[in-house]
Amino acid sequence: MSDELRLTIAFDDPDEAGRIVARVVEVPGAASQGRTRAEARENVLDALRLPLSPDDAVMAVSPDESVVVRLLPA
Repeated sequence: MSDELRLTIAFDDPDEAGRIVARVVEVPGAASQGRTRAEARENVLDALRLPLSPDDAVMAVSPDESVVVRLLPA
């Protein structure tokens, strides 16, 4: 079993108000939005951090729009 999980961030085209929605594809409900792609990315990462306790995992973000979650040993 791997102690690392790679997740993908997907971005929707801007809506009529110019907002961009970002989603973590593999995690239903992990979505957010922002005025820019960078803001949407940061907001969706915050949404992903909520269910992960800092004691359970460490998150790292790659430039290729993927997120790596390293699970810490129990």
